[in-house]
Amino acid sequence: MVVRKSLPICSVSTDILVQKISVLQHAPSKHLPARPGDPTPTSRNLDPLMHPFARARERTRALNAAKMERMFAKPFVASLEGHVDAVEAIVRKPDTLDVVASGSWDGGLIVHDVSRRTRLFQTDQAHKGKVSDVCFGKDTRLLSCGVDRNIKLWNMPSGAEDDESEAGPSQRKPVSIFPGKTAFNSIDHHRYDPLFATASNIVQVWDETKSAAVTNLTPPTSTETVTSVRFNLAEASVLASIGSDRSFALYDIRTGKAERRIIMRMRSNALSWSPTFPTSVLLASEDHNLYTFDIRSLNQPAQIYKGHVAAVMTCDWAPTGLEFVSGGWDRTVRIWKEGRGSAPEVYHTKRMQRVTSTLYTGDARFVLSGSDDGNVRVWKAHASDKLGVITARERAAIEYRDSLKARWKTDSEINKISRTRHIPKPVYKAAQLKRTMLEAARVKEERRRKHTRAGERKPTAEKKKVVITEQS
Repeated sequence: MVVRKSLPICSVSTDILVQKISVLQHAPSKHLPARPGDPTPTSRNLDPLMHPFARARERTRALNAAKMERMFAKPFVASLEGHVDAVEAIVRKPDTLDVVASGSWDGGLIVHDVSRRTRLFQTDQAHKGKVSDVCFGKDTRLLSCGVDRNIKLWNMPSGAEDDESEAGPSQRKPVSIFPGKTAFNSIDHHRYDPLFATASNIVQVWDETKSAAVTNLTPPTSTETVTSVRFNLAEASVLASIGSDRSFALYDIRTGKAERRIIMRMRSNALSWSPTFPTSVLLASEDHNLYTFDIRSLNQPAQIYKGHVAAVMTCDWAPTGLEFVSGGWDRTVRIWKEGRGSAPEVYHTKRMQRVTSTLYTGDARFVLSGSDDGNVRVWKAHASDKLGVITARERAAIEYRDSLKARWKTDSEINKISRTRHIPKPVYKAAQLKRTMLEAARVKEERRRKHTRAGERKPTAEKKKVVITEQS
């Protein structure tokens, strides 16, 4: 007989602790062979991002992409010949992609078709002496000025090719001649009206229908020599100029006077208005740097661009406003990213001399440069770009390689390959010397700032040294 004992009744708490335990359960059939002698089953994750070597593979592809970019970096495209002396000015025809005009020190004037590498218009004796500047007017008209104290208005042929049967390059006749009292240094046409501005010892505004200037924007007693004038691309009545007395001035042709004027530490050689940001202007300076200013605040530059080892003679914005090109006395052409003040793209050739003029084409794919050797050179805006038709598959591969380089740009080896540029030995040595001098100046200024007594004037920042004063 089984005797059951009753357990004593005890009080049980109403709060019962429940713990959930997760247990991995694997089916033996997925990990063990079904029959003796069969291979052991294996599992594989087919997601490529979960591969144990995914990052290593991607880095290798980024490294190869950076190497391929430098291997295919051959920027020089062609040379547009025709001038026998230094090319002083290059200008693009508005609303076109491939029509540019150039003027040189021999007095010659040529209109080029860049895509076909032909000449649409040519005259060997546009001026006696050098052609200082060129600009396009309304329709097919072309304006040029020179040191012979004349401004000439030319009519380009309506056909696609220059008609040499009617008159040779030496027999071209201008439509109008506007005489001046002094040599002209620069000219620019109004965007909408038949007006143009010139720079000599004063800034003047002219009407195409009148033989004399309609407005003098600079007082006759001024002692400066105005070297360049440019109309704003958005507000067409605003005009900017630079002078030999290190000045930068803003004019309004409606009021006929200078609205603002600053004196800089060094003289500027060229200026260019941003096509996408109307209040931004780019200045090429004699102190080897380029500066962007916001005209709403001219007390200091918005950005300083350092890279040239000699005076910067010319600059021009890309139509996109994201890049600009500069050329200098160091015989190099440099392409800069807007807002990035160092490490530009550097173009050079063995025979290219001092660069006096640069220009972007209307599609921002090519860059033109004019130099002392009399050649107008055509470069690719991006050195490794492929010319010709690009298939959809090639375009996808290019975009994939660009995304890889952007993702891995912080890698030391990939970054070193991407930023390495081979430049001529004189430029390299000059850059080394300049870096040494700038570093010494920086250390000296840092020590002065560190050991200046309280209450004394400390050294100012570099941006605040560019502009000396503003004159009303």
